[in-house]
Amino acid sequence: MSEVEYGNTIKKICFDSTDALHAELKIRLHYDEIRIKDFFNEVVMAYVGRNEHMLAMVNEIKANKISAIKRNKAKKMREKEIETINKFGLNKNDIENIFDILEKEHPDL
Repeated sequence: MSEVEYGNTIKKICFDSTDALHAELKIRLHYDEIRIKDFFNEVVMAYVGRNEHMLAMVNEIKANKISAIKRNKAKKMREKEIETINKFGLNKNDIENIFDILEKEHPDL
């Protein structure tokens, strides 16, 4: 166990994962002779204890998550763009024609 001891009230920590990842975890832990609860308790204590190796991994996770958030935002913006184009019935040629019409009617723009 870690140098830092936490309270003795037992709480369950649950999360969802895939069958394949769960199986790989169990195999690796069995190979390393580590119980699953000991593994996760040590990981959590390293995280809350601000272990430098854990913080490096957390920063990597955050960087990947931010990228995912940006990708999702870009995807939503693209979907909104397509929705707007469909709403007004415009395609790329129509948009270019609009600029040509505006230029003819208002050459001073």
